[in-house]
Amino acid sequence: MYTIGTAGHVDHGKSTLIQALTGIDPDRLREEKERGLTIDLGFAWLTLPSGREISIVDVPGHERFIKNMLAGVGGIDAALLVIAADEGVMPQTREHLEILDLLRVPAGILVLTRCDLVEDEDWLLLVEEDVRETVAGTVLAQSPLVRVSATQGEGLAALCTALDSLLAGTEAKRDVGRPRLPIDRAFSLTGFGTVVTGTLLDGQLRVGDEVHVIPGNVSGRIRGLQSHKQKIETALPGNRVAANIGGIDVDEVYRGQVLTLPGLLHATRFADVRVRLLPSAPRPLEHGMVVTVHSGTMETLARVRLLDSEAIAPGEDGLVQLLLVKPVNLIKGDLFIMRQLSPSGTLGGGEVLDPYPPRHKRFARDVLAALDTLERGSPDDVVLQAIRQREPCTRETITNVLPHTAEELDEILARLLGAEQAIDLGRFFYSAAGWAEVTDRTTSLLQEFHSSYPLRNGRGKEEVRRSLGLDSRTFGQIVQRLCADEVIAEEEGALRLFEFAIALSPGHEETAAKLLDLLEREPLAPPSLSAIRETLAVDDDLLQVLAAAGRVVHVEPDLVYSSGAYQQAVAQVRALLAREGRATVSQVRDVFGTSRKYVLPLLEQMDRDNVTLRDGDERTLAP
Repeated sequence: MYTIGTAGHVDHGKSTLIQALTGIDPDRLREEKERGLTIDLGFAWLTLPSGREISIVDVPGHERFIKNMLAGVGGIDAALLVIAADEGVMPQTREHLEILDLLRVPAGILVLTRCDLVEDEDWLLLVEEDVRETVAGTVLAQSPLVRVSATQGEGLAALCTALDSLLAGTEAKRDVGRPRLPIDRAFSLTGFGTVVTGTLLDGQLRVGDEVHVIPGNVSGRIRGLQSHKQKIETALPGNRVAANIGGIDVDEVYRGQVLTLPGLLHATRFADVRVRLLPSAPRPLEHGMVVTVHSGTMETLARVRLLDSEAIAPGEDGLVQLLLVKPVNLIKGDLFIMRQLSPSGTLGGGEVLDPYPPRHKRFARDVLAALDTLERGSPDDVVLQAIRQREPCTRETITNVLPHTAEELDEILARLLGAEQAIDLGRFFYSAAGWAEVTDRTTSLLQEFHSSYPLRNGRGKEEVRRSLGLDSRTFGQIVQRLCADEVIAEEEGALRLFEFAIALSPGHEETAAKLLDLLEREPLAPPSLSAIRETLAVDDDLLQVLAAAGRVVHVEPDLVYSSGAYQQAVAQVRALLAREGRATVSQVRDVFGTSRKYVLPLLEQMDRDNVTLRDGDERTLAP
């Protein structure tokens, strides 16, 4: 199915033409019928001689209702530019043509209406020549021209034949598995509830689908679908669709929102774009200007930040970041129209390059280079750039930003991974450059830690995560990959460089020797650590290394034994218990010839080492 939109000056017979073609009056409002003036969008449909079905969106031609016109032409496949033969090209003819050109409408037909009111053939030829001159250099330059008289029925068959030929060479709307229905009407029907209409883009909708409306974050479920007042179970891209939504109140939806499936799309307040000003633009585009932006059925105010120039003159283009007053849904490649506020007039339009950018500095070379890649790069380059700007980047994020099918994205990612331009962590992707940065930051943190604390095996995993500013899930995948690549190692909740091993320096060895000498002077009654540290610089890191190496036994915070002394005490306790069966602290004290303050910590250490088993006030040998 294809969607056709009308365009042209007010009172040039657009609605009359549509009614003559379809038998449907597109003017649905009472005020429109009373005034004989199209105010808002109208809708009709037609089956062409080939059997091809088309939807028609009729737009108002009066300059006061230009925003309604813009809401109707965003998703069309072709345009009927209507010019009254008795009046010729008029101001809104030109403005509507400029809009069609900015939106790159892929095809069109020039329709000369009211030909029955002109008897002079020379006049008709003159009008046709003027029309051809007007459309020269635009998307409609090569369009066929058809003369019609809607009231007399003349030329309608020729117009239908021209439409058939035109659409035969027009590419159908793509299905990228990401449906979005820009809402152009929202109303309530008794017995049905909320109904929204629009031209479906990028994917399919089905009866029973859970749906989400953005912005607004309201959810519901599709109760029913219609196209051309016929019930359907599945709506395809390009269909004009009316969707009956349960769970959403009509007051919660409005023109400009997008109906989609949950989790697929998000609203944005920023957009990086290429803007082209019309040669007829009433003024240059300047940094900081506030303009109106129209895309799809959406309209919002936006502040302009020029990224590569001080101003964009009429007829020129430039890179711009839009700061949108309200959140809207945009996708890379979406086209838009930009208008000045007062006096109202079309300035130009352009294409969305990045719908979810960070705020940029002006004239930044890296920013301009990245935007150039997004604008002119190959599909692989664009996906890689999208990953680079958002890493760690999920597949869902790429899908939200870029207009690729799942199959196309699979092929692109496979090529990037095969060429080692991207890294797959399972749920997240990094560009090769981004992964190198993460690796360097992680290894630098650990190298600094090892330099500052050479006797510690590693830095706490949570400390490293916080220093890198990553969430737990992302960091866990990074650690897993770095460990698999033997860049780092993880032991007991601590991270270290893979090749790192604790080694005592000559100074540490000297301190260790002095410590052991002090401990061995009275092996079972050594001085306290507090006393030792008055004359010898022994820190906890060195003690942990010596304990791990089996050179000392740290039995309590202020008491440490040489390993030889501890093993001597163990042997004596084993002998006592083998002989007596069980023993009290006092009995062990008598064997050691020391005080209770040494014996009790030693026995508690032996309990922990499974040498002894405490039974009340006595010890027995552990099994």
